[in-house]
Amino acid sequence: MQRAMTETELEQFIDSKPGWIILSTIGTDGFPHSVPLGYFRDGAAIYLGCKDHTQKVRNIERNSKVSLCLESGSTMSDIKGALLRGTATIVREPKDRLSLHQSAARQRGVAEDDLPQSVSEGAAYIKVTNYTATSWNYGS
Repeated sequence: MQRAMTETELEQFIDSKPGWIILSTIGTDGFPHSVPLGYFRDGAAIYLGCKDHTQKVRNIERNSKVSLCLESGSTMSDIKGALLRGTATIVREPKDRLSLHQSAARQRGVAEDDLPQSVSEGAAYIKVTNYTATSWNYGS
């Protein structure tokens, strides 16, 4: 039987990184543009790393409404997931990008002495905030 996750379960599910998160933006033709991206959560914000000036970035600059979909499982007895609908902004400032790059590395278990000291040229982060969540868990 399907049930929604509690807020704590949802945060734990997002933080467990069961796979790529699917970012959907709206293209100029009005159709969704969906792509898988790496991500991490920091408090109430979700960050996705990407290259600047790509289609997804241009779409967000026109319309900041996005959705993120994350799912795990392979059978009806263990599928769980979440659809997050929120507002996206593009993070381009060098010091902010470096700080996010280091935060992502920390979450991956990189030691403080080994944190990156620079960010690739042309890299950006998509920050998603003010999201509402719809979740499902068939495994419990």
